[in-house]
Amino acid sequence: MSPPVRPARPDDRAAIRTLQQQLDEPSPTLLQAALDGVSTDYPSTLVDPQETWRLVVTPDETGEPVGYLLAVGGSATHIAELAVDPAYRRQNRATALLESVCEATHQPVTVCVAVDNEPARLLYKQVGFTEVGRRTEQFNSGDGLTLRYDPDNQ
Repeated sequence: MSPPVRPARPDDRAAIRTLQQQLDEPSPTLLQAALDGVSTDYPSTLVDPQETWRLVVTPDETGEPVGYLLAVGGSATHIAELAVDPAYRRQNRATALLESVCEATHQPVTVCVAVDNEPARLLYKQVGFTEVGRRTEQFNSGDGLTLRYDPDNQ
């Protein structure tokens, strides 16, 4: 059974900000813009094609977010941030977050990962992402790979 995934709620903000500290190169401004858009009107679907921000969480048994995924919409959906609390890794939470976004959209999904981040590369490959590009000095730590999920090829 997959871990639960749900849209972010206003009371998730503090937990999501704490989770963001797990990232090597977070984007606090981008996350803040998404958090500002979190509504008390909970959507019935995880991904609304009309929304620019897509912020979903995977909660623990108490409902507290232990992982989140921030995606930005456009001609393709781009995964800007994905983080899971270390105590909750190896429970398929990152996979569940990714699949929730990939399965809910009919457009390509992209993500950039550090070339040397083997665990992230394996995760995305497992979900169906393929490498489509490489950029020199994409990250502070070095080069990056652009990966793409194409729902038409799944």
